[in-house]
Amino acid sequence: MTALGKLTQGLRTFMSDVAEGLFEITHNSFALVGLALVFGVITLAARPDLRQVGETQLMSWLKARHVAAAGMQVEPDAIDRATATDPQDLPKQQAAVAFWLSKKYRVAPEPLSALVAEAYETGARAKLDPTLILAVMAIESGFNPFAQSPMGAQGLMQVVTGVHSDKYENFGGKLAAFDPVTNLRVGVKVLQECIARAGSLHAGLKSYVGASNQDGDGGYAGKVMAEHERLKLVAAGRSVPLAQPQVLRTVAPAAAEPPVTDEKVAYSSVS
Repeated sequence: MTALGKLTQGLRTFMSDVAEGLFEITHNSFALVGLALVFGVITLAARPDLRQVGETQLMSWLKARHVAAAGMQVEPDAIDRATATDPQDLPKQQAAVAFWLSKKYRVAPEPLSALVAEAYETGARAKLDPTLILAVMAIESGFNPFAQSPMGAQGLMQVVTGVHSDKYENFGGKLAAFDPVTNLRVGVKVLQECIARAGSLHAGLKSYVGASNQDGDGGYAGKVMAEHERLKLVAAGRSVPLAQPQVLRTVAPAAAEPPVTDEKVAYSSVS
């Protein structure tokens, strides 16, 4: 065999030995990893506390990585706090009302859809027409859940929170006035009481706006009833033109009327 042949044979033997050695090392390494994993699984199964700690640390690490990637705090459950519903999920009648109000008052259809659905549910329990409830909201606040009057009337239905604080106790306190659904439910309760006490819808609306001891109500009841009629037509599938929202004139309590009564005093700033 020539010198070149011997050199070639030697290189082949060397490479074969190296490859075999690497295979043995790799094989043994995988075996060690496998044994470590088996041991880890057995340990975690026997020690739930260690498993819980490990899961917590892993979730914290994943969350930190997600926050770093997003560049802001990540809250997957934030959607649960949103007062919003896909209008396509509503019955046809309610969806028509939601879309009409959305266009007229320039409010997104999703939150309006949630309010429409709630008005129908609450109205059924209170035996009040849901389109009447929505008409009161429209005239009172223009569907602004954060509206406030100089007299302390707050939220969608412009309930005087200080006067009706007891009604908010079931919802966690007065700050619930700015939760749209809670404000709607409390406002419906106040409206229901006003109508029952006054004996008629028109007189109840006058009482609701705090003008029960006055000759007039600044046109409030008429505006609510007009919007109520329009909404009933929309709910019935009729085409109703979008009239410009009307601004409710401030109605001040009469001089002989106590400054704080069991009635709701409302001022609206619909724009």
